Amino acid sequence: MNSQGPQQHSITEAAADWAVRLHAGALSDQEQAELRHWIARDSRHEGALRFAEQTWAALGEVHRDEPAHRQRPVAASLPVRRSARRRRWQRVAAVALVVVVAGIGWVRGPQALLRMQADYVTAKGEIRTVELADGSKVELDSASAIRVEYDGVQRRISLLQGSAVFDVAPRVGQESRPFVVQSAGGQTRALGTRFVVEREDDSQAWVGVLEHSVAVSLQAPPKRGAADRVVKEGQAARYSAHDGVLPLDQFDVDRATSWRRGVLIFDRQPLAKVIEQLNRYRPGRVVLTDAGLGEREVSGVFRLDMLDTALGTLTQELQVQRLDLAGLSLIY
Repeated sequence: MNSQGPQQHSITEAAADWAVRLHAGALSDQEQAELRHWIARDSRHEGALRFAEQTWAALGEVHRDEPAHRQRPVAASLPVRRSARRRRWQRVAAVALVVVVAGIGWVRGPQALLRMQADYVTAKGEIRTVELADGSKVELDSASAIRVEYDGVQRRISLLQGSAVFDVAPRVGQESRPFVVQSAGGQTRALGTRFVVEREDDSQAWVGVLEHSVAVSLQAPPKRGAADRVVKEGQAARYSAHDGVLPLDQFDVDRATSWRRGVLIFDRQPLAKVIEQLNRYRPGRVVLTDAGLGEREVSGVFRLDMLDTALGTLTQELQVQRLDLAGLSLIY
């Protein structure tokens, strides 16, 4: 079980307040500007608001008589009292919504929010290909999630977790909308057909191009470095709010997407990095109890359907000990 920390609880409270205010009626211009600013301030805000709105909708209308009151003719002094009553109701409703949202997070953990946000989700160890309405295809890596947000202006995908390869249907005939993948405060616009995006955390992701090229840009100016860059076939780049868009000169895109071929390939990688990758695909969790072991280099090709065998071989080759507990393997 996961309880919400102070910062996450604050986000939940703010999201609940905005969800109730949006439900109560149209926002003023100033409120809309405040909402846009709040969403842009933290990559978690949009998801928290979406979850709060979905939870509110699931709860149903709890104040059904409010529209009728708005339509009723009233004396000049009544709007003040009604406004005060409405604000009190909004505060009570927001508190109730916080309790429900936080309760769901406590019982079901962060995956509950992810599944409510996403249109497609893969479990640990699952690789899945989905075809979208325009004919584009998405290969979802293990423990990954995307949200599809096509509209009349663009074909937009939000990568919420993990990584995915995008095989983009071309802009021909009646299809003139650009194809854009948003994740971790940046976006990747297809200039060709096939590329991969991996979300490393809330503020950092990398992009690799398998065919043609893409335009990578940040949604806000970085603290340093370039805010945008064109990445060509065979190249890769990492972007973050702190360092901007940086080229990854020695990055092997084919090796980084070897999961599509059912294998994981490591070439003189630190053991800590290898274990991190194994934990993305293998049930349970492997933990290094000695930080020094994490620096030892590993090379090999591991089949995704034989990761237990690979882990056994790995510990033998490195001459380290392994202790298996319920859902946990300790290497020391």
